[in-house]
Amino acid sequence: MVSRIMVLVLAVLPVGSGAWAAAQGQSDKGTAPQPDPAMQALAHGVDHIDATDAAPVPALDRRNSRYRIASEDVLDLQFQSTPEFNQTVTVEPDGYITLREIGDVKVEGDTLPELRRTLQSAYEKILANPDISVDLKDFQRPYFMVLGQVGRPGKYDLRGVTTVSEAVAMAGGFTNQSKHSQVLLFRRVNDRWTSVTKIDLKHMLNSRHLSEDSSLRSGDMVYVPQNTISKVKTWVPTPTMGTYETIP
Repeated sequence: MVSRIMVLVLAVLPVGSGAWAAAQGQSDKGTAPQPDPAMQALAHGVDHIDATDAAPVPALDRRNSRYRIASEDVLDLQFQSTPEFNQTVTVEPDGYITLREIGDVKVEGDTLPELRRTLQSAYEKILANPDISVDLKDFQRPYFMVLGQVGRPGKYDLRGVTTVSEAVAMAGGFTNQSKHSQVLLFRRVNDRWTSVTKIDLKHMLNSRHLSEDSSLRSGDMVYVPQNTISKVKTWVPTPTMGTYETIP
């Protein structure tokens, strides 16, 4: 019985192999590999990808996007028709603000226009056609960090357009142990990924190709590693020197 079944299967395969191959080819065409959203984001100058497991294609925020409210921001709310509701609120670490007569409302991540709509929707429950203006009184200052082999590593305010070479200069310049040809620029792409770009500042400055000098964005980190020679330990055990001999 086993042998008969095996022969039947072998007999059927040549007949159906052509149709199966055609179907498989169509299936392959219909299921072409999708490009990595993170790689697409980096190629098109995207600053942030919202990390959501449910959405197959994350939402992208492009360069020069509107400011988004963050924790510790201070907001001044003015009610044009009902000034008794005027208030100044601070965004808590969990992203909520506490509104008078309303309670807690999540605002972190909203732009100012989105926040106005959220406030109007909340206050429509107790006010007729609320007219609310929002003023951003205080907010997180844009910053960048320069770490590694520089004169004054640390965190700096990002004021205007600042390039990688300018950031290194602001941080005191290179030290004697710096590896000028492998400066690293870390930039957050989303909640899970950070892009790392290697910049050869030595070649760029020597060739005067300043177009390669990347402009920083808020939250960027520039890291200057040690050169190879400076990584050699100052003292090593004598037995590890092998055939080392003292030259008279």
